Amino acid sequence: MKQKIKFFALYYLPIILWAALIFKFSSGTIPIASTVYWQDFAVKKTGHVLLFGVLAVLIYRGLINTGIDKKKAIIWSIALSTLYGASDEFHQMFVQGREARIRDVFIDGMGAMISMLLFI
Repeated sequence: MKQKIKFFALYYLPIILWAALIFKFSSGTIPIASTVYWQDFAVKKTGHVLLFGVLAVLIYRGLINTGIDKKKAIIWSIALSTLYGASDEFHQMFVQGREARIRDVFIDGMGAMISMLLFI
């Protein structure tokens, strides 16, 4: 039992905590210092790439430590990160001051793919 708790704490708790952090970020407006549109856009989209890239790495890390083949772990980590990105955009439909955008789901997926390419 102790080993299962330790395994969960090492490999799956970080995924849950990171997903909660993403949820927290998407629950309010994000103040950006610049009022120039392209700078605001670049900062926010870079955030998407980084947040979902880290999520993909954490998922990959959890999956390979359960014995899943590396190639399948890569595919699953990208897919799950992108699906979480889609659920995050759905969540933003109900947050005042935020809006859901399909392009953000694609950016989240790109962040997951880029991180997998860099990680492996």
